[in-house]
Amino acid sequence: MSATVMTSGNVPGAAKNHAAAEALGRRRHRTNRIVKVLCVTATGLGLVFLASILFTLLIRGLGGLSPTVFTTSTLPPGSHGGLLNAIVGSLMQTVLGTAIGTPIGLMVGTYLSEYAAGSKLGDAVRFVSDVLLSAPSILVGLFVYALLVAPFGGFSGIAGCIALAVIVIPIVVRTTEDMLRLLPVALREATVALGAPKWRMIVSICYPAAKDGIVTGILLAVARVAGETAPLLFTSLGNLNWSVSLAKPMASLPVTIYQYAGSAFEDWVQLAWVGALLITFGVLAINIVARFVLRGGK
Repeated sequence: MSATVMTSGNVPGAAKNHAAAEALGRRRHRTNRIVKVLCVTATGLGLVFLASILFTLLIRGLGGLSPTVFTTSTLPPGSHGGLLNAIVGSLMQTVLGTAIGTPIGLMVGTYLSEYAAGSKLGDAVRFVSDVLLSAPSILVGLFVYALLVAPFGGFSGIAGCIALAVIVIPIVVRTTEDMLRLLPVALREATVALGAPKWRMIVSICYPAAKDGIVTGILLAVARVAGETAPLLFTSLGNLNWSVSLAKPMASLPVTIYQYAGSAFEDWVQLAWVGALLITFGVLAINIVARFVLRGGK
């Protein structure tokens, strides 16, 4: 009798708990649906903005795309000039800037992840790197101008390369550190247990395991510096004539776009749109090729 009474007495409590669980489930389902709708909406807006930018570049840029763009240097208005010197200058400065900044960023990121965990020096280096990562690029240009341009009395391509390298470094540092930290500790312990020194563990195990993420960081750095204008205005300045000397002012696509876009001459404005199209699809092509190579190596 008492057992029957206790069971019947627990029924209201069980029903109340069940109702509360159902209400909580409905609330979670409703919240999940709202968040999903917001995420899909944000994704749609991002795609719309991206598509509109690409569509505008295609419409404005394709009209002026011709072999002359790739075979002729910049010329005065109305002379049917091209962008050959700007294209070559951008390639040289971007490649050299990335080649200078990537090894430094890779080493610093490795130090922060593998050797400086919890140390005051590591925290200080990480703080400086984060500040540099968020610093406006024009400040980098001013810094390199005061360091390499003003003391030597002239603008130069090498100063532009150094400015771009300074921008590359913090991006690679942050990506390298984050990717190496994501690797499981057991992977490192197993390598050390086999008697391998720490440097061998990093080079032979950690780097290959984090390769995709590190390459992604490098590609992000390339995408950023390929379109930087402000640092180059203070360092390599630009050059309307053909020049591949790093000791002299050097042309670049971003600076040429900046100069031509505000021009009153229609052919220069058209070349500015063509230059923007070349930068956009050049970065896109680099990303596609890099992804293809990485996937092919697996």
